[in-house]
Amino acid sequence: MAKTEPSDIAPEVVAALEAILLVAVEPVNVKLLAQVLEQPTSVVEVLCNRLATSYDEAGHGFQLVKVAGGFRLQTRPELSSYVERFVLDGQQSRVSSAALETLAIIAYKQPISRQQISAIRGVDPESVLRTLQARGYISEVSRDDGPGLAVLYGTTPLFLERLGVNSLEDLPPISDFVPDAGVVEALEAGLRVVPDSTTATADTND
Repeated sequence: MAKTEPSDIAPEVVAALEAILLVAVEPVNVKLLAQVLEQPTSVVEVLCNRLATSYDEAGHGFQLVKVAGGFRLQTRPELSSYVERFVLDGQQSRVSSAALETLAIIAYKQPISRQQISAIRGVDPESVLRTLQARGYISEVSRDDGPGLAVLYGTTPLFLERLGVNSLEDLPPISDFVPDAGVVEALEAGLRVVPDSTTATADTND
């Protein structure tokens, strides 16, 4: 069986590698990349190094670095002042409804992983989590004991400060936001479609 060389790799594989690195929140292990891309680890390692070199030579504002046993895309250190200015300016804007929803989930379910948040909201919360972290409302508090050691998120003292409460125990009970059985029944009755009696009679006569 012929050995796969980096030069023989199809362009879509390289594009897929970049796409994975772009959405990854944490450094991605080469073995995992190789598994997803269905390529030898040696080839993936070479591809990552080539991408890193090409980004450096092109002068992009981001770089591909090997850290904590994996590869990660990140902004260049020399541009940190611009990034910090952008983040600080962004804190003056209103928090989106998606961010508020995610923040509420974290507040009441913490510590909680990105996958668990995604299961509750039905969408990938990656960009929202980054925004909330940048604003200082959430942080990585621990890691799950299960496979993959997923990062677990929790709220910060700044979150409590902005809400004007002393501790998480001072948050209103979540039951205050969940309607009781009587309210649900009333809503269902109000939304139930009832056939018009005139139309029903006409249909019967037909």
